[in-house]
Amino acid sequence: MLLVMRMHIAQGVLKAINVNKLTNAGCRVKILIADWFAMLNDKMGGDMQKIETVGRYFIEVWKSVGMKNLEKVDFVWSSHEINSRAYEYWPLVLDIGRQNTLPRIIRCCTIMGRQERDNLSAAQIMYPLMQCADVFFLKADICQLGMDQRKVNMLAREYCDKIKKKDKPVILPHRMLPGLKEGQDKMSKSDPTSAIFMEDDEAEVNLKIKKAHCVPKQVAGNPCLEYVQHLVFPWFHEFVVERSEKNGGDITFTKFVDLSEAYASGKIHPEDLKLALAKALNKILEPVRLHFKNDPTAKQLLRSVKSYRVHYPSWLPPLLRWSTQFESFFLFCFSVFRKSINIVRSTLRMLISRCS
Repeated sequence: MLLVMRMHIAQGVLKAINVNKLTNAGCRVKILIADWFAMLNDKMGGDMQKIETVGRYFIEVWKSVGMKNLEKVDFVWSSHEINSRAYEYWPLVLDIGRQNTLPRIIRCCTIMGRQERDNLSAAQIMYPLMQCADVFFLKADICQLGMDQRKVNMLAREYCDKIKKKDKPVILPHRMLPGLKEGQDKMSKSDPTSAIFMEDDEAEVNLKIKKAHCVPKQVAGNPCLEYVQHLVFPWFHEFVVERSEKNGGDITFTKFVDLSEAYASGKIHPEDLKLALAKALNKILEPVRLHFKNDPTAKQLLRSVKSYRVHYPSWLPPLLRWSTQFESFFLFCFSVFRKSINIVRSTLRMLISRCS
C-alpha cells in the first residue's frame, strides 16, 4: 500500500488561481513551506531532507503552472523563519497553549488529516498551536487556506478575543475539490486513480477523466462539473465543448450557470463534458510538464519525489480485510440472533393466546 507525495491539481492549480487573485488585488502573499509541520505530522517518516526536497518540488510546480506577479509572492520556509526569530515565536506558541484547553486543541487536529479519536503523538498536539501562532508570527491580515483548515483559523480569531486584539485575521477559505470517484468529498493522494497530479501526462489525464464519476443530467456531486467551475472558468473565463454537427456542433459557455443548466437538461452529454474538461486541464498542465521535462533541477526533484513512497506494513491490508470480514460475520450472527428472538416471542404470544 503506497502513499505518493506529488502535488495534485487541487493544491497546484487552485492555489495558483487564488494567489493570482490576491496579488492582482494588490496583496503581498507569503506561502509557508511548512517543513517542520510535515515533520510533526510524521510525513516522509520525519526525514527533513526528504521533506525539504518535496517543498522545493512544490515551489517549482507553482512557479511553472502560471503563478503570476511572483515579485509579490514570498516562499517562506517554516524552519528558517522560526529559527531566525525563536525568541518571538515560542512564547507566542506557549501563550496560545496556555489560553486553550487540551480538548479544544484536539478538535483542531483534523487539519492534519487526523481524527480526534486517533492516537495522537505529543508532537501532533503541538501542530495546531504552531499553525495558529504562524498567523500572528507572519503578520498575516488574510488567511487563505482550504476549508479543511477552518478549525485552526477560528482558533486564531478566538485567541484575538482572549488577548483583546481588535484586528482579527480575515479568513478567506477555498472550496475543497472532490476526488474523481463517487462520494469522494476531497481529492486524496492516497488513491492516485482518484486524483490528477500536476505532471500527469496527457494520456493519464484523459484516462482519469474518462473514468470519473459523471451521472447524466446530475449537477450535484459531479466532480467533472466542479472542476470546470473552480478550475477551468477561473483560468480561461470560458468553457468550450466540441461536438460534431450531428450532435449540435461546438458550444462555448462563458458562465457556469449556463453550463450547469444545459447539463441538467441533457443538452450536454457526459462524454462531451469529459472530453472538453480533459482538453482544458491538459492545456493548463502542459507548461508544468514541459518545465519538469526540460529543466534539469526540476527533473531531478520530480525523480526524487516519485521515489518517496510511504510503505504501510505488509500485515496491515490483511488485518483490515480480516476486521471487515469479522464485522460482517458479527453482524450476520446478530441478525440471526435477533430473528430467533422474534420467532420465540411470536411463538410465546401464540401459545399464550391459545391458553387464554
